[in-house]
Amino acid sequence: MQPRLCLLLILFLPLIQSDDCVFPNGNATDGRQTVTIAAILPKTNTEYPWSWLRVAPALYQAISQVNCDPWLLPGLKLHLVNGNSENTDGYCSDSMAPLVAVDLKLAHDPWAFIGPGCEFSSSPVARFTTHWDVPMVTAGARAIGFKFYAAVTNTGPTHAKLGEFSLKFQQEFDWMRHVMLVYTDNNKDSNSDRPYYFTVEGVYEMLRDQNITAYDYSLETDINYKLAVQKIRDNGRVVYVCCPRDILRNLMVQFWKDRVDLEDFVFLFIDLFAESLSGGQNDLQRPWYRGDEDDHAAKMAFRSVKVLTYMEPQNQEYFKFVEDLKRDAKESFNFTIEDSLYNLIAADFYDGVMLYAQALNETLSQQASGPGPIQRPKGDLVTRRMWNRSFSGVSGEVKMDKVGDRETDFAVWDMTDPESGEFQVVSVYYGSSKSLDKSNIRWPGGKIPVDMPECGFRNDHPTCLARTITMHQMVAIVICFVFIIIVTITVFIYRKLKLENELVAQLWRVSWDDIQMTNLEKSLRRTCSRLTMSLKGSNLGSLMTMEGNFQIYTKTGYYKGNLAAIKYINKKRIELTRKVLFELKHMRDVHNEHLTRFIGACLDPPNMCIITEYCPRGSLQDLMESDGITLDWMFRYSLITDIVKGMAFLHNSVIVSHGNLKSSNCVVDSRFVLKITDYGLQSLRTSSCPEDTHAFYARKLWTAPELLRMECPPCSGTQRGDVYSFGVILQEVALLKGVFYLDSHSLSPKEIIQAVIQDGVPPLRPSLCFHSHSEELGVLMQRCWSEEPNERPDFNTIKILLRKQHRGYGSNILDNLLSRMEQYANNLEELVEERTQAYNEEKRKAEALLYQILPHSVADQLKRGETVQAEAFDSVTIYFSDIVGFTALSAESTPLQVVTLLNDLYTCFDAIIDNFDVYKVETIGDAYMVVSGLPVRNGKRHGREVARMSLALLDAVKSFKIRHRPSQQLRLRIGIHSGTVCAGVVGLKMPRYCLFGDTVNTASRMESTGEALKIHVSEATRQVLQEFGSFQLQLRGEIEVKGKGRMRTYWLLGENEKN
Repeated sequence: MQPRLCLLLILFLPLIQSDDCVFPNGNATDGRQTVTIAAILPKTNTEYPWSWLRVAPALYQAISQVNCDPWLLPGLKLHLVNGNSENTDGYCSDSMAPLVAVDLKLAHDPWAFIGPGCEFSSSPVARFTTHWDVPMVTAGARAIGFKFYAAVTNTGPTHAKLGEFSLKFQQEFDWMRHVMLVYTDNNKDSNSDRPYYFTVEGVYEMLRDQNITAYDYSLETDINYKLAVQKIRDNGRVVYVCCPRDILRNLMVQFWKDRVDLEDFVFLFIDLFAESLSGGQNDLQRPWYRGDEDDHAAKMAFRSVKVLTYMEPQNQEYFKFVEDLKRDAKESFNFTIEDSLYNLIAADFYDGVMLYAQALNETLSQQASGPGPIQRPKGDLVTRRMWNRSFSGVSGEVKMDKVGDRETDFAVWDMTDPESGEFQVVSVYYGSSKSLDKSNIRWPGGKIPVDMPECGFRNDHPTCLARTITMHQMVAIVICFVFIIIVTITVFIYRKLKLENELVAQLWRVSWDDIQMTNLEKSLRRTCSRLTMSLKGSNLGSLMTMEGNFQIYTKTGYYKGNLAAIKYINKKRIELTRKVLFELKHMRDVHNEHLTRFIGACLDPPNMCIITEYCPRGSLQDLMESDGITLDWMFRYSLITDIVKGMAFLHNSVIVSHGNLKSSNCVVDSRFVLKITDYGLQSLRTSSCPEDTHAFYARKLWTAPELLRMECPPCSGTQRGDVYSFGVILQEVALLKGVFYLDSHSLSPKEIIQAVIQDGVPPLRPSLCFHSHSEELGVLMQRCWSEEPNERPDFNTIKILLRKQHRGYGSNILDNLLSRMEQYANNLEELVEERTQAYNEEKRKAEALLYQILPHSVADQLKRGETVQAEAFDSVTIYFSDIVGFTALSAESTPLQVVTLLNDLYTCFDAIIDNFDVYKVETIGDAYMVVSGLPVRNGKRHGREVARMSLALLDAVKSFKIRHRPSQQLRLRIGIHSGTVCAGVVGLKMPRYCLFGDTVNTASRMESTGEALKIHVSEATRQVLQEFGSFQLQLRGEIEVKGKGRMRTYWLLGENEKN
């Protein structure tokens, strides 16, 4: 890659002039066509964030960056001219700006305008540029009205984005009914740009579109603060304030002096450039501080104030840009720039120039080129390319929306230290993702104010006026209320202390040292446990891990002399919150003969696990799949009844519901009593990520349809969902044909789940077979998996229905079970041998597949668990080939025909290369890559092997027939090169044996610069082949090879027949 880049830089170097890279408006000529852009900004008044002295260094930096970039606007160079938008008094003028725009248009005919920044100056210029079809790029002009001008692109913050931020802020705190807007507006001053009015307008318009009532109140020149406070009290609780900082302070001091309960109010002070937060004493951000007698009142009142500002970028590019901005402003304009959010506007102007250059570059690349100067594209085409896109600028990610406004980040400042009164950023709104974190925002009194009081702003709501009672009634109510509170508190404290003592005792805790792990084989011999996992894909393992993954055998250990099941928790650490402690306590308190007993939990890292009662007979699924045990209906009814009893108890307990009931979670103990496991402890169960796999959907076959349709179903499920799962288990036990058996369809688990979710008419449910079970049992199944959850019976009702159907069956289950156990023992040895043979066969198939993917030596290392080290090979020969015209052939063929063609071709090639000492590396599309000399070194024979193989492949392709185009000749192009490479295994999932080095690139270049039905050979390969003296080579001559320069190459014609 580096040689190619160097070559391109050398080719473009004459087009780049060093003078332009130093100063973009130099007089040096370099033959490139000049593109003029015109800036219209305030020339002298530095009070504006977009004044010329603040923005000009950034514009010159951006133009220099564009002109010095050989890939950006090739053949063009940017040239900046500027005009002054000020009047004679030094203020932005709506009459001067359009005149300057017309002068610049006539004198220079610019391709784009930069600026203006002020609203009244920008409006007429926007009209002109839209009429001229010339792009206008600015980081000012923040008013919402500029969205109606088609030529305007704003790379800076806008008041429309402030409105979006305000709406998001209100949504987070449920202020969606009423707000108040307080602002100052000096509309009588002709030099005023009315910044506070336009700022509030952005918030007002957004709230109005959302049907939120917004009461606006304009503060006059001579402000009566007492009247203003009363006005706010009568019309709002959520108050936006947009005014000078001294007016806000006086207003808040008046609130404090009037003893208004400020805990019911929130004041959102819009100070976009954080001017009230700068210049504080001891570098503290204290907008209330003035050093006078009102400081205490102001500090107390400002606890209800949140300051809304632009968010300063935090990337290193921005910090470096600001340092360069300060330096250039001082050196070029003798102007000192301080650290402030004003620098954000300069950075946005810089990004605006870069955005325009990229959009212009893309537009020109799509434009037909001809002789003579580059034709100027239509302005609206360039403007549209600047909209609805993103790129990385000096101010961070620049994301433009569909109307040409930049997504803006905002910061929320709050008083974080009540003692010092310091304000800090507590929340950031990210415009790109529309996200806001409200967790760190504080509220006086600890409660969030409401936007509209229950009894109205003046406490005059009729419902509140009717709530009057007599004094005697009030006293009686208070006495009764106090007595009830005392009794309640006493009972509550007693129960609380008792509960806390139980939680602190942690009676469920088990030390890892008290657990003695068992040998797996010894455990299996003692308990005769067999947990099967169906290879058909329809069933899961009997016992599940906490993440939902299955394992063939459960871990066991001895705790206090008893064999117990151990389920590991796949978490690095567990925080013992009160929720977790309560879940563990509830698990310990639940006892029932049809629920596996919770013994305890070990939370000693890294051996964190859950210890439960061990049931050696496996799961209900195991019994149904077992060939050695016959489940007659007496046995089946006994197991079904055990499930019903266990679930009825579980639903009436503190656990409430299971959420994961299935046949594999119903285990059988040594006495053939069925018990339900894997319930409760939802906080310790790691939710598995959804995967589009067979096993994932197979685990969902028992899940109720209403839970499948939820994006985030409850981990503990629902009681009605458990009844649905029981209905599916009931069909499994009745038919013994697997979960969700369908007699008329052959659907995969994924197709079944999708059909259940779609809720067809009728909905998809397992099949019934009245030849295998009674009609009453079939009706019970249908009721259990009813589409409407409320129509499903609870487990108490199911228990009654089963008792009626169970009549006639005796209780002599023990004799039946003893005979079944004897059959099970007799078949166990045969079953183990059968499974061992199946395991060895699958192991052989897996090894054969591994040897097809990786070299034998590498595959053997991986099988031994060793790390495959990268290895360098001094001399190998690499073969590359592809099909000439494959793209056109693919376009004229169907995808299936293309796949068939490549499969036929590569099957032919694979059969041929087996006759040579070569290794097939990979195929990518129509490309075929082979190497000789690795991973097993073969001296100098690698060149001969690849050459003979190439001749054989070329001979085979000449007679190769394309199925769908038998008359067309397949044209193969081959390239060969010899040299050194490094080889190794890359990746952990789907590892590949890959080659690296310049030899690979050169071999690829030999193929790409070759010709159809010819073998292109490099000089290095020719030297290797000359040692054998049997190959016919023809000099092609010196050719230009991309990234390598000129190389002498040859055609391989054949090999002498005697060899």
